[in-house]
Amino acid sequence: QVQLVESGGDLVQAGGSLRLSCVGSGIVISQYAMAWYRQAPGKQRDLVARITWYGTSNYADSVKGRFTISRENGENTVYLQMNSLKPEDTGVYYCHARLWTDYWGQGTQVTVSS
Repeated sequence: QVQLVESGGDLVQAGGSLRLSCVGSGIVISQYAMAWYRQAPGKQRDLVARITWYGTSNYADSVKGRFTISRENGENTVYLQMNSLKPEDTGVYYCHARLWTDYWGQGTQVTVSS
C-alpha cells in the first residue's frame, strides 16, 4: 500500500522558516514526479513546487526565491524548505506523487501569523 506522510507543519510568525517533510512508503520516490500543494481555507488546492524524477524543479510565482523543494532518495523523502514566510502562505500542505497514478498525503497544517 502506498503512503505519503507529511510532517513539519506548525504555527510560525511572519518572516520565519519551516521545513516540511514527505516520507514515502510503498513507492520509490526517486521514480516519481513529486510536488507540494497548498490549500488555504475556502480556496482550491494549488501547486506550490514540483520536482521531476530527473531533478528539475519549478515553483509558483508567489513562492519563488523563498521556497525550495528537494529530495533525499536514500531516505525516500521530499522536503519543502520555506523561508520568509508570509500570512498568505497559511494553509494545509499536501505531498503529491505522480507516475502512472496520482498519490496524495493527508496534509500538514502551516499557519503564519502576522
